[in-house]
Order: sequence, then structure tokens, then C-alpha cells
Amino acid sequence: MTDSRKPVFLVIGAGAGIGGNAAMRFAAGGYHAVMARRSDEAGLQRLVGQIETAGGSASGTLLNAAEDGAIEELVARTERDVGPIHTALYNLGAQIGNRPLEATPHRIFELGWRLGTYGVFRLAHALFPAMVERAKTGAHGTLLVTSATAAMRGNAGQHSHAAAMGGRRMLCQTLNAEFAPKGVHVAHVVVDGAVDAPDTLGKLLGDRYETFKANKGAQGIIDPAVLAETYWHLAHQPRNCWTHEIDVRPWTDVAWWNDNPDPQIDSKGKGFAGPQP
Repeated sequence: MTDSRKPVFLVIGAGAGIGGNAAMRFAAGGYHAVMARRSDEAGLQRLVGQIETAGGSASGTLLNAAEDGAIEELVARTERDVGPIHTALYNLGAQIGNRPLEATPHRIFELGWRLGTYGVFRLAHALFPAMVERAKTGAHGTLLVTSATAAMRGNAGQHSHAAAMGGRRMLCQTLNAEFAPKGVHVAHVVVDGAVDAPDTLGKLLGDRYETFKANKGAQGIIDPAVLAETYWHLAHQPRNCWTHEIDVRPWTDVAWWNDNPDPQIDSKGKGFAGPQP
């Protein structure tokens, strides 16, 4: 039987940056956005209100993705009570900051793995059976996975993050190998630059956030609303032209694979590849 309800866009990690903007884009495209985040219910309800004010439909729920059964229950409840999940976005990070090995306890390392890798596995395990069934009627499903530079290169002080993101990337490849023939599209999105996100980067930098953005300039920081267009495109690619991995960055940034940058590039961070402001 055909399900007459709206297709659902499920985002785990629905902050005011990438997750929230992706939810707004999919809601504008006719989806019901189900947004989950660990805390700040007031912020979550503000996102719901913004979507509804713009004419879309959305709902929000608090979720501790590291808790056993939480992701699985959310998927089952959404499919039962809201609608079929056409696209899911796993947008949880696993960044614990730069820490030397001796300052990285076992429990912190494991938490990075739980959020960075195991959570993607659990989401796929809970979601893909229904997506595979729907694909038999021609309605392919999509899992979008936000990732980071650390998935491609491990730097000093990034033991937990790099291991989690590297595992995330390889997991996405294995999921592709198994499920692309069954009609499920998995796209690993390497966000290789700073994102204008007040509740992630903003919290990390604190009162330095606005100065950081001003120094980067309008073209030097990723606009999450623009990045949301990339997610929308990935979710609606035809099966004969699926993108399985993509990396995005401001044009001013040095790419993660650039091991021999120009010596004039600013050494504070990833660098500045364009003309100096």
C-alpha cells in the first residue's frame, strides 16, 4: 500500500548550523522535518517554529544518541507516527578538542567512537530495512553523513576524533557497497572548513566567535544554508549518477590533501589560499 503521508527528513544533530538549515531546506521542499538534538529544547522549538512560519512542517525531540536504543526508538516512532523516512542526516560530531594522548581518557576516546561511528551504524541498522523495501517500488532512500577533515587525515591531538571520523568514512563505504544495489544512497560529506554555526563553533570559540568570522570574511566561512543545498542535491540524484563522497570548503581554504602549501599561507590553522585581505 502506498503511504500518503509526507516523506520525512530525519536529522540527528539538529543544531542552528548544518542540521537546522538542512531541515529548513527539506521542509521547504515538501518534507516533514523530524529534528533531534541532545539538549536545548527551547532552541529546538525555535527551529520548529521557523519552519512552520515559513509554511513547512516539522517536529522536534531531544535525543541522547549515545544511549542504547535511543536511535532505534526514534526511527521506529517516526516511521510509525510521522511518515516514511526518505532521507536521514547523521550530523553529530565527535570533536573533543585537541588533547595529547595522556590527556585522552579511555571513556572520552570511546565516546568519540560511539558518536562518530557507532551511531551511524545504529541508524543504518534501524533504517535501511524499510528503505530497502520501499526501493523495490522505485522510491530510493538516502543517508547523508556529515563528516570532517579528520576523516581524511589524522593530526596531532585528534586521537579520538580522527579515529571516529576515519571509522565513519569507512563505514559509509561498506554501507554503499552493500546497499547501493538495493536502492539506498549513502553520501559521506567531508566539511573541510569552518561552518557559521553559533551552537557548535560559536560555543567552541566563545567571545572570539565574531572576531573569528570577521577575520575570515564573508567568503571564508561556510554558510550552512548554502551547504543545505548540497544535501538537497545529494538526496535527489538519480541512481545512475550518485555521489558517494564529496568535500566542501570555502575557496580561501587550503584543501585537506594539500601537504605542501605556499609558504605565504597563514600558518594559524588550515591556512589561507587566496589573496591576503
